[in-house]
Formats: sequence, C-alpha cells, structure tokens
Amino acid sequence: MVVVVSVDEYRAEIVSLLGTAPPVSLPLADCAGLVLADDVLAGVSLPPFDNSAMDGYAVRAADVAGASAESPVELPVGEDIPAGRVDVPELPPGVTHRIMTGAPMPPGADSVVMVERTDGGTEKVRINEAPEPGAHIRHVGEDVQKGSVALPKGTVLGPAQLGLAAAVGLDRLIVRKPLRVLVVSTGTELVVPPRPLKFGQIYESNSITLAAAIRALGCEAEIAMSIDDVGMFRRAIEPRLGEFDLVVTTGGVSAGAYEVVKDALTGMDVRFQKVAIQPGGPQGNGRWNGIPVVTLPGNPVSVLVSFEVFLRPALLTALGHSNVDRHRVRARLTEGLKSPAGRRQFRRGYYWQREGEVTGEVGPRGGPGSHLLAAFTQANCLIVLPESVADVPQGAEVDVLLF
Repeated sequence: MVVVVSVDEYRAEIVSLLGTAPPVSLPLADCAGLVLADDVLAGVSLPPFDNSAMDGYAVRAADVAGASAESPVELPVGEDIPAGRVDVPELPPGVTHRIMTGAPMPPGADSVVMVERTDGGTEKVRINEAPEPGAHIRHVGEDVQKGSVALPKGTVLGPAQLGLAAAVGLDRLIVRKPLRVLVVSTGTELVVPPRPLKFGQIYESNSITLAAAIRALGCEAEIAMSIDDVGMFRRAIEPRLGEFDLVVTTGGVSAGAYEVVKDALTGMDVRFQKVAIQPGGPQGNGRWNGIPVVTLPGNPVSVLVSFEVFLRPALLTALGHSNVDRHRVRARLTEGLKSPAGRRQFRRGYYWQREGEVTGEVGPRGGPGSHLLAAFTQANCLIVLPESVADVPQGAEVDVLLF
C-alpha cells in the first residue's frame, strides 16, 4: 500500500531537513538579500556631530532676531565651513560663518539661515529672515544613538539596511550563510542548447529554472547533468557532495523503468514518497552521505510548483527569514475548474483587482498539465484548490498565492 503524505507534512519535512544555516561574517558588498544573524550595534551616533541641514550661514539666533525683508540684519562673514572641515572655529557674537550642508556646526552657533534668505555675501551678508533657535540643524544622535541596536537580528539586508550598516562604521556583517546548492537535472533525453536535437530528445530547462529561482533567494547554485545511468550519476555527483549544503535533483523519481535518482539513492538515507499534490506527486528527500538532498519530479511545471510549495519556504527558513510564504489573497474564479479529489492542486493563474472592489478575480493560465511551461510565463500567481474539492464553479472564491 502506497502511503500518501499531505502537502503540509511534506513541507515540514523539507524545512526540517534544511534546518537553519550557520552564521558567517561577510563583507557588506556580499550581504545584499541575506539575513542578519545577530544585532548590529551602532559604533557611532548618527549624525556623529551637530551639522547643518542647509547651505547657508551659521548664526547666533539672538544676533538676527529682528531680521526681515524690510529690515535685514547685516553681519560680517568670519569663516567658510565646508563639509569635511575638522578645525571648526567658534562663532563669536555678532559674526556669521558661511556653512555648507553636512558641515559641523561651529561652537556658539545655534541656528542656520538658508542662503536663499540672504544676499549670499562672502565678506558681509544681509540676512532677511530671523530663524528660530535650532533651525536647520541636524543634532548628534537624532537618527541613531551610539551603542544602540541599529539593525536587529533577522533583518533582511536591502540597500537601506546596508547603507545604515556602513554609516555606523561597519564593513562586515554576521549573516546566515548563503547556501551552496547543486542542481542536478537527469534524463538521457536531455540536450543542452544550442546543440541540435535528434528525434526523441528535448532541450534541458529544469536546471536553468531551478538555479535562477535559488539564486534569487540569495543562495549560490551550480548546475550538473546526468543521463539515466546509476553508475554515471553516482560518479558525477558523489565525489563533490562535500562542496555543497544541498543537492536538488529533477527527474528519475517516479515509477518507471529508468528512474535513475530513485535507483541510485534507494537504500541510503533518502526516502521516496507520494505527496498529495498536483502537479508534483513523486518526491523524495533525505541525506546522501550526510548532505541534504531533495529529489523533484522531472516535468517543468512540477519542478516550479515543487520549488514554490516545498523548497522556497525551506530555503528561506534556512537563511533566517521570518516571512517565508507568498502573499495569500482570496479571489473569484473567472471560470470553473476541476481538481483531483484528495490532492491539493496548484494551477497557474493571473490575478487582478478592479478599482473599488474588495475581492479580486483570478483566471487560469494553461491547463493542469505538468508539461505546459509557457503558461507559467503568463502567470502572476498560483491558484490553490484544496484536497476536499473536485469541482470548483465559476465565481467561487479560492486562495491565491501571489508571485
């Protein structure tokens, strides 16, 4: 009797198999898209000193209290203070220093007059507006205080986060290690483009699809291929297992006569099973000489759906992400759909929401066949049809996973 595993049970297996990646220290430039494994403490305050928010004139507010367009106040210009000047002189009473954006505020000054509110003089300047004390000053630590947590553990590192890490003085970060994945596509019928096809051959695409999806998560992916020969499969992959954190295979796991992956790994710490999903029922996972291995079916849509449902959340969990699921919404079907009872079906779909409406609409793209790859390029979501239904009428609300 064949035991069929539920989608949720099998997803939990893959998540558990991959676990959590260890922490590693990487240069900032290599951290984009990765997840912090530890809090980032600010080594300096931001700003690190009081500085001008405008090009203008540093003043004592009391010296220009009555200034207006009708009755300007004229002051001598003592110094120029560009950004980067480190020997900033004190501002005496009755004097102004010309100052640039980002330049340190001189001791004694308590506000900045924008250059647009003056005549722009370099030796003497007429000031046409009385600033409030503290006007146009960026105060030390108003953004980040030295010693505080600038970025908490679990933060996904995008451009702003990496910029902040650099701004508080860091050149490296402790992140979850990006997994190194070997993608192995199997099948004697597979040919690498642009080599001409012979009758009975097809171009290999699964490895390109999977490697791109894996890299998009911040992992590294290398591609390998094998024909349907157990000895060649083992000789090609086994010596290199130690180089990788995960091996993902496509094809060779069903019930046919030439199932190279199943034949090669049966008897090892790898379990092959049937999952209550369509497409992508034949699956397998375990450890090959201690290295995690996930075996996917060979049809291209099965590969993509298996990645979305099982592998993507497991990889994101391993990388330290807290949100590993696609955004889920409810939508009305634009046409009726049929689904095999007892299996959770994932159909390629296109979702849209009309202006003013709370619930969106979704229509299928392509049929349920696991070979119909072109329809996936027209989809922006997966339509989820639960195990308990076999016939979903037009207008029914369904769950939709948005890409």
